[in-house]
Amino acid sequence: MSTPHIRAEKGQIADRVIMPGDPKRAERIATQHLSDAVLVTDVRGILGFTGHHNGRPVTVMASGMGMPSLTIYATELAREYGVRQIVRVGTAGGLTERVRLGDVVIASGAHTDSAMTRGRVPGVSLSHIPDFALAANAVQHANARVPDGNTVHVGAVLTTDHFYLERPELMRALAAHGALATEMEAAGLYAVGMAESIRTLAIVTISDHLLTGEEMSSEDREARFQTALSIALAV
Repeated sequence: MSTPHIRAEKGQIADRVIMPGDPKRAERIATQHLSDAVLVTDVRGILGFTGHHNGRPVTVMASGMGMPSLTIYATELAREYGVRQIVRVGTAGGLTERVRLGDVVIASGAHTDSAMTRGRVPGVSLSHIPDFALAANAVQHANARVPDGNTVHVGAVLTTDHFYLERPELMRALAAHGALATEMEAAGLYAVGMAESIRTLAIVTISDHLLTGEEMSSEDREARFQTALSIALAV
């Protein structure tokens, strides 16, 4: 039953998936947080593992970087493997003084400057939103999991195809309209969720800040990423 991008056979992928971008991070999550984790796919270096968390089957699979990559994997998981829920965990850049390094953002919506989703409903600006029940569940669990000194936020993010392009005026305008952070996958995930009728959510950790210029070290990224991961596993 393998697809062009996933080599797992039928039954090897759980109906609930945690989806980081980085394949190595997927491996670390699986080995540190799942019992009996087994590698089920490694096509193109995108690693996926299935194991158990609190007795329930869970798959952890990387998405790669950006909406095109994530959209391929999320669509195949939904259509070919019967996945019903995907939670993205990753990092993001802060856009406003409201968020600080290490804070967690549960993305209640995702603006985008990408053309990736424009063709889905011609003539309409698609609203990229998560599953409400999943988001509400995450908020409930988050309140007990954010370490002292950090905060959980619920709000919109910007999903962009650009990592290095500097657009300070655009970022200020988005922040003025309530956007909290910028990242590269959430809008694509939410569009797949709506099109394939599956539950989706993005939970990101602020690893750098476009307003202040602050950024985490690689060690801090891994250590402080655990809060968002614990929320994702809880839901």
